[in-house]
Amino acid sequence: MSLRDLGQREIALLKLYTRCQLGMSPQEFYAKWSVTHAQMAQICGCSEPTVDRWFARAKNYRPPEALYLRRLAEMDLLWESYEQIPPALRQVLCPPTSDNGQEPSP
Repeated sequence: MSLRDLGQREIALLKLYTRCQLGMSPQEFYAKWSVTHAQMAQICGCSEPTVDRWFARAKNYRPPEALYLRRLAEMDLLWESYEQIPPALRQVLCPPTSDNGQEPSP
């Protein structure tokens, strides 16, 4: 694999990406979707006690990291818009994991 130089297009897209504010709070996500803390932890790639702390009061509260806000927003976008994503892009974003090589039907 050879490295590709960044052209004007890539630099412009990098600037766009760094300004992107894709994020959704755990509270917003929880209010919108009927998920458990275990499912939210699975989406975020963290432990269930970490999610519990996002909803805790007082001394046990810990704010979620930006990475987790982004993952929740990405899952929200996927659940809301999956069928609108062109199949070729779905293959890139979410490669099939089934034994037959086809994407799972939602």
